[in-house]
This record gives sequence, structure tokens and C-alpha cells, in this order.
Amino acid sequence: MSSATASGDEPRAADAARRLAFDVLASDGNARRGQVTTARGTFQTPVFMPVGTRGAVIHLDATDYEHLGLEVVLANTYHLLARPGVEVVEALGGLHGFTGWDGHFLTDSGGFQIMSLGRRPGGANEHSRRPGGADEHSRRPGGADQKSKVDDEGVTFRSTYDGAQMRLTPEGAVDAQRRLGADIQMALDICPELPAPPDEVREATERTHLWAARAAAAMDAARRDGSAGGQALFGICQGGIDPELRRASAETLASIGFDGYGIGGLSVGESRREMGPALHAATDVLPADRPRYLMGVGDPARIVDAIAAGVDMFDCVLPSRLGRHGTALTPQGRINIRNARFARDDTPLDPGEPLPGARPRPGARFSRGYLRHLMSVNEPTASRILTLHNIVFLSDLVAGARAAVEAGRFAAFREQVNEVWG
Repeated sequence: MSSATASGDEPRAADAARRLAFDVLASDGNARRGQVTTARGTFQTPVFMPVGTRGAVIHLDATDYEHLGLEVVLANTYHLLARPGVEVVEALGGLHGFTGWDGHFLTDSGGFQIMSLGRRPGGANEHSRRPGGADEHSRRPGGADQKSKVDDEGVTFRSTYDGAQMRLTPEGAVDAQRRLGADIQMALDICPELPAPPDEVREATERTHLWAARAAAAMDAARRDGSAGGQALFGICQGGIDPELRRASAETLASIGFDGYGIGGLSVGESRREMGPALHAATDVLPADRPRYLMGVGDPARIVDAIAAGVDMFDCVLPSRLGRHGTALTPQGRINIRNARFARDDTPLDPGEPLPGARPRPGARFSRGYLRHLMSVNEPTASRILTLHNIVFLSDLVAGARAAVEAGRFAAFREQVNEVWG
């Protein structure tokens, strides 16, 4: 198996610039403050994108997205392909009509979920979770009950919902996301969970390159026949924690030419120290005039590390997953609101003063004692409030990073974040 490149690279790259524009409005070192323009509109970067795996961020809906000022929300092709089916979402107006939201949708191709969830329902530890990871029910690929089968053409897997056998190819992933109506779709990739043998990581990376070239060709065909609308396609860089392999992967993807670039396969078991060199190896090579998206990262320290390396976009289930289990992200660090010490605490979850013109802060209204009570009696309202709070926290974090880059003080901002989260 060998790395693949596409012919006609320069015309493809020039055409991509007309479909999706990325403007760097300010920089401070490698950190960038930018604006992405798509066929739907614009969004500001760095941006944190909450994950609505099955078409909704858990406990929230489109009205909440609007009140929170969200600009991009994720949905997952794997899950929507299984339930309710792409044809149902398409018939109901695509993701935007289906969910009642007019903002940007980015769809993950589902490669990670196929590897981690492609197994028979009811297996042991079916709902085990990987902290800070890219999906809500992550499982390590390669386990005894693993049911995904990968070949050069694509992947065959079993639905986590009913065990039905399904097949997805790079071309099929492009078509499914086109029918879902995503504003930005991701090429199908293979994400090995770390640690993994070097040969396994290299094989996954090379196959990801083959699939990326085929996805780009499929999107080109959809654009020629007019079925793609204004959709953008991002390729995904792999390579584990090997800087040389990461660099080679980034070079291969850049030679194919995409509207933007995902950096996948990090925050999947490696340490923060291990992640840094691999991340820099990719961002040093990926085109500066395209947005860069670090997939599945929601830890504040890793976010500011990545911004310092030139990353523009982030997603993670962290804010909603933590919220469901009673944990809040605060300027002082994580708070487990179930702790008995909060039983009579009348202070707000987040007593700080918002910046002028800032979005509503759910944590400023409710006392810690009240939220602890709601969690202790399993009242879902508590999980909703904490989810709203956590999303605002991470949205404000990246807004603070944008302001710091504009002011030329990003290093100080990063240091301040790391004093709490590093």
C-alpha cells in the first residue's frame, strides 16, 4: 500500500478557495484569529464546536444553540446512517430542516465510530468511555468482540443499534454527508487508538491517504453534476505520535488539496507531552490559507496548546458528557457538584462577572446547592444547566483566545489557562 496523490492539484486547490475562504485576521506567533466563509455564511476562529452526535447536543436544541451564539455544531454520519437513516434526514430537509437550525453543521464521516463501535449490541462494557475523546460510547478497536472489517475499498461493520451489517466506502461517506446536507464534511479515515504498533499506525495512515484521494474525487464528481451545492470537504491527517509520519501525512493531504484539514488520531490515549510534536509536525506543513481542525479535543490545556500551534477548530463531547455526570468546567478547574460540601452553598456555579456584551451564563443564575440537589434526585434539569454552562465555558475560552491573539498577548493568555488546567 502506498500514499496517494491526486492529479491536477493546482486547479483543485484554486477551486477549493472559491468554495470555502479562510481569512487570517490577526496572528501572534503561530496562533491565528480568523474567519471561515462558506456557502452558508461565516464563523469565527478559533472555534469550539459542540457535538450533536445523533442530530442534537444532549439536553439541548436549536433554540439553545441560538441563545448561546453557537456557529458550528457537529453531527455524526455513522449514527445518522444507522438511525433514522440518511434517506429520512434528506426527506425532512437535511440536517438543517430536520433539526430546525440554520447555523453550520460539520459532519464527521464516522471512521472513528466504525472502529470503536462496530460490534454486536450488548457486548461487555458496551458503554465504556474514553475521557476527552471524540465519541460518547468509545471502544478500543481490535477487542475480542470487534466486528469492523477494513480493506482497501472500505469498511464493513455492524450497527451498534441492531447488529445489522453495513458497508461504508470513501465515496459512500461523501454521498451520505452530501445527502445529510452538511456544510462541511470529513473524508472517511482510519483512526488507530494509541498506543498501537508502528506498523498498524503506518498502515492506517497509508489507507487513510488512499481513501482521502477517492473522497476528493467523489466530491469533485458531485460538484460537476451539481449535487454537492456549496459543501466543503476536509481531509484528515493521521500518523499517531510519530512526527515524521504526521509530516508525511500532512504533505500527502496538502498535495491532494482540500477545503480544510482535520488532524485526527490525537487525544486517543497519548499524553499531552506526546501530542505536541506530532501536532506541530502537521501544522508546520498543512496549508496556511486553509482552516485546521484538531478532532476530538475539549481539554482547555490541549486547546490552548493547539491554538499556539496554529489550529483553528475544535470539537469534543466533553462539555455535555461532564454535565450529565455532575461536573462543571470553571475558571478554578473542574467542580463535581455532587460533592457534599456544596449542599448548603448559595454561591453561583460561576460567580464571575461576564464581559460586556457576553452571552448569557447559565452558571451565574443557579446556586451550587440547588444544582447539587437536582443531581442528587436525578433531575435532568441539572444536567441541562451544567451542559449549557460547560459549552459557554469552552466557547468563552476560544473567544478569549481570539481576543488575546488580536491584542498580541496570546502567550500570557495560554500561561493563565495552564496555571489552572496544565
